[in-house]
Amino acid sequence: MSHMNPLPPATGAAQVAPALRRKRLGALDAVLLAAAVATYFFADLYLALATSVLIMIIFALSLDLVQGYCGIETLGHAAFFGSGAYAAGLFALHVSPNPLLGLAAGAVVAAVVGLITGVVVLRVSGLTQIMLTLVCATLLYEAGNVAKSITMGDDGLTGYTIAPLLGLFEFDIYGHTAYLYALAVLLVVYLFTQFLVNSPFGLTVQGIRENAMRMSLLGVRVGLRRLMLYTLAAAVAGVAGALSAQVNNIVALDTLSFTLSANVLVMLALGGTGRLYGAVLGAVVFMVLSDRIAAIDPTNWLAALGVLLIVVVRFAPDGLIGLVDRFAARLRRPRQGATPPEAGSAKATTTDKEVTP
Repeated sequence: MSHMNPLPPATGAAQVAPALRRKRLGALDAVLLAAAVATYFFADLYLALATSVLIMIIFALSLDLVQGYCGIETLGHAAFFGSGAYAAGLFALHVSPNPLLGLAAGAVVAAVVGLITGVVVLRVSGLTQIMLTLVCATLLYEAGNVAKSITMGDDGLTGYTIAPLLGLFEFDIYGHTAYLYALAVLLVVYLFTQFLVNSPFGLTVQGIRENAMRMSLLGVRVGLRRLMLYTLAAAVAGVAGALSAQVNNIVALDTLSFTLSANVLVMLALGGTGRLYGAVLGAVVFMVLSDRIAAIDPTNWLAALGVLLIVVVRFAPDGLIGLVDRFAARLRRPRQGATPPEAGSAKATTTDKEVTP
């Protein structure tokens, strides 16, 4: 009997192509992009708020990588946001005002913080892991408060300027350049996260989330994969923090606070975990409602958000994106009485399912 040679493992472009095919940009992506463009042209008075929304979307995407796709629970994700913010601010103050270089500095510093803390945090699980993430963020917060000669403590890091973007576009007081800058960075981050979660590495991490023991028995280095994703997510959070520092020209100590970590958790709970769309919708809903409700009732606005969160958790445990999916499924459902395809026909064959983040 002749023996067939096994197929060679996919390498290089052969690995990249399937990841790109698994998730194509669809109608919802087009709607979100159109809304972002419309905001720029028709909501001039709200560009500062819209820029903050874009930054929080990036931050929520980073948390979704950690919690939704890898199953790592955290209460200290602001540690990476604040690290990136302070890195970008200090870089502009002492090294260069170039915004793109400052953005890279924020990502690198946050990734280093993620790598160091991840070595400790990912050795444990459950409540111990959650508390360790909180401890790491608290230590960084206290370090930022104590090192006043560097961070200016409670007063916030100020006194730095950001050079024109690409040497051409200055950051104006109306926020036009800041908004387009944040939108461009968000698009890059979004495409990167889409590719990451649909790549072989991302699918392996999702398998670890479902059953780490089984993946370990299959020969996957579980600890290394989780640490790599944790570090990448920290870098994405650092990008969000660096953006915040550059467009606001101040780095407040609150960028390392527990409140910020809790807020981004609420955003993800509202939108839905394990789906990148959920991070986007959750951040938009949380930021816009927070602003509008606080304008109406500055005293009790948090109570209104709490009620909304309770309603979403009760009636949509998979978040707002789950509601969108169910509504879309009903629209796609064939009409009652429609003639089903014949069992033996070619149209009755199954199709490959796309992996949808």
